[in-house]
Amino acid sequence: MLQIFWRRLVKLDWLLILAVFILFTFGISAIYSVELSHETARFVFLRKQIIALCIGLVASIFVVNMHYVQWRNLGRFLYIFGVILLVLVLIFGTNVRGTTGWFVFGAFSFQPVEFMKLALAVQLARYFSDHARKKIRWREIFISGFMTMVPTILTILQPDLGSATLLIGLWIVTLLFVGIRAKHVAVFGAMSFLLTIFSWLFVLRDYQKDRIAVFLNPSLDPLGAGYNVTQAKIAIGSGQWYGRGLGFGSQSQLRFLPESQTDFVFAVIAEELGFFGAMMIFAAMILLFWRIIHIAYNTRDPFASYLCVTIFSLFFVQMFLNIGVNLSLIPATGVALPFVSYGGSSLLISVILIAILQSVVVRRHPLDMGGKSDMVYLN
Repeated sequence: MLQIFWRRLVKLDWLLILAVFILFTFGISAIYSVELSHETARFVFLRKQIIALCIGLVASIFVVNMHYVQWRNLGRFLYIFGVILLVLVLIFGTNVRGTTGWFVFGAFSFQPVEFMKLALAVQLARYFSDHARKKIRWREIFISGFMTMVPTILTILQPDLGSATLLIGLWIVTLLFVGIRAKHVAVFGAMSFLLTIFSWLFVLRDYQKDRIAVFLNPSLDPLGAGYNVTQAKIAIGSGQWYGRGLGFGSQSQLRFLPESQTDFVFAVIAEELGFFGAMMIFAAMILLFWRIIHIAYNTRDPFASYLCVTIFSLFFVQMFLNIGVNLSLIPATGVALPFVSYGGSSLLISVILIAILQSVVVRRHPLDMGGKSDMVYLN
């Protein structure tokens, strides 16, 4: 057993671990800095984030030793369980900042949509590995789209438009990897236009419309709906090359920047660590994406490849939405930056996703366990 453990430890993708380590280090530093501005400075967020990481690392030991094929076998169960959790949170969940999307247990809380991200990634990987062809058909698009829309609608009902956008983005980016054709893109473009109009008229709430309007014209409400984004731009711009120093950012320390440990943690890093710190975040992200694509390209198992693709899509869309908001490239969504933003649920699921990738890495070749084939699928 010790020999098997050592062999798998050596086989781990350590560059992938390095990317995660850099992102988490910058994140925990920013959270520490933000909590310095609190009067009591009890570092509650910092402690909870470290606890979530420890839980994630313990879970990762089991996930890495668990054969990744078992995720394929569990795909339907995880998906159904995730949908049930999203229904239950609408009934029994706690409202936090206007969103009924949390189960609260004393000092700790859990956001079911975070679990749904993992479940949907696994289920889409399972479906496309079973049904995708060289040229994807409408049938695969509609069935995978239905799988995505069920949890998306439940998430919108919370309402959590940011997480709903993330689920749809996961599906769309995965389709691009699978091989969607030009005619599909044209039809999707028309449908998206009609859906946008419908959402504006019947789905979006007033505060969500305000976010979009302010994004198009920031001067409409600089002290209301546009306040967060305006303060984020000020923070990023004031950081210059090397930043004001950890714990010395005016926007974060004087608490001008709301949600500075979650939605706008990138702005905190850019202000306090400057252009250098922001570029380190981007470099770590590029390293993360490169290693995931490398793993997908070098595995011989179609399910493992699609699983890497869906995990890549999830991280890519999440990072794009978060940093895009901080840079005023897209309207505010409330999506966390993986491994960086405060949030135990998000960090725990993100660490487990990395462990799944490592499980693929240590079993990259079909024959890896004493001559027994790894390609064992259970229906």
